[in-house]
Amino acid sequence: MTTELKKGIFISLEGIEGTGKTTQARLLSERLVGKGYEVILTQEPGGTVIGNRIREILLHVDHREMSYMTELLLYNAARAQHLSEKILPALNEGKIVITDRFADSTVAYQGYGRGIDIQLIISINNIATEGIKPCITILFDLDAEVGLKRNKRINKTDRLELEDIGFHKRVREGYLQIAEAEPERIKIVDASASPEIVRQGVLEIIRQILNTNI
Repeated sequence: MTTELKKGIFISLEGIEGTGKTTQARLLSERLVGKGYEVILTQEPGGTVIGNRIREILLHVDHREMSYMTELLLYNAARAQHLSEKILPALNEGKIVITDRFADSTVAYQGYGRGIDIQLIISINNIATEGIKPCITILFDLDAEVGLKRNKRINKTDRLELEDIGFHKRVREGYLQIAEAEPERIKIVDASASPEIVRQGVLEIIRQILNTNI
């Protein structure tokens, strides 16, 4: 069964490690709030008390023994809570929801990165999300080695970032294949450009969605 959105606009930001999408999510939220829109800025895994507890488990560097299936199910458990507690209520109140990651991350990381069957992941995602997809997804594309070096410079480390470069390259390729399959929903932004150029690219995409100048 698919839940239909009654109002609101659902925006997700995706990309491999070090693309700057978290910063861009914040900048976009600030810009929209400044223009008078009601905005909810959130992230995955997380966004709720339960989701944040699951995030701690998923990303802690001491949990490297976690099985791939456990990882997949935990991400979707956090997502189901996130959707029911935070995302859907906000959308049904007519707000704009901006999330730093959503279901495409699971396909890219656990599917293309880990090698779990893509159709199985999609089926589990559909259960967790009730068929809800973002209205628009912005994919920040960047060379995997560049992204990891960026995070190393700011001392950002979590369990996934400790994976070898081959894993991160597979994730990037996965994202590009996902985008190729859904070009109407997923728009690619070159994350190797300066933060200001990237921000302008994001704003241009959102202007087209809102059909107004922001």
